[in-house]
Amino acid sequence: MKRINTRGPGETRRLAARLGKLVRPGDVLALSGGLGAGKTCFVQGFARGLGVAKGTRIASPTFNIVLEYPARIPLHHIDLYRLTDECELAEIGLDHYLYGAGVCAVEWLDRFPALAPPDRLEIELTIAGPRARTLTVTGHGPRGAALLAAWPPGGGHE
Repeated sequence: MKRINTRGPGETRRLAARLGKLVRPGDVLALSGGLGAGKTCFVQGFARGLGVAKGTRIASPTFNIVLEYPARIPLHHIDLYRLTDECELAEIGLDHYLYGAGVCAVEWLDRFPALAPPDRLEIELTIAGPRARTLTVTGHGPRGAALLAAWPPGGGHE
C-alpha cells in the first residue's frame, strides 16, 4: 500500500496521467472516496496518459453509467453510484468491461466488493484540504501489485 498526497487538481491529474502510461489491456482501477473527493478528476488525468485525444471532455458517468473513450487502449469509465443491486450490473454488462480488452476505471466499485476482479489497483481518494487530496493505493493480484510497484514513477508527495 502507498499513500500519495497531491496539492491540487492539476497535480492529481498529472499523477494519474503517469499511471495511464503504465497500464495495459485488461487492467482495472477501482476508485473510491466520498462525493467530491476527485475520482473523476483522477480519471481525466488517467485518460490523458492513455492517449485520449486532447479536447475530449472526460465527464462523470454518474447518469450514463458507462462512458467509453478511444485511446491506445480503449478506456471504459464506469460509475456505479446510482446502482443498487447486482442485477443492474449484469444489465450493463459489467463483466464484459472488467474482463475485456480495454482498461476500466470504475468509480464506487467498493459498493459491490464481491464483483471486484481479483487483479486490480484500488485507489481511495480522500479530501485533505480545500484542494489537497490523499490517495491510498493498494494492489491486488499480480498485475495490481506490479502497477503499485511501478507507480508513481518520480512523483507524488509520499
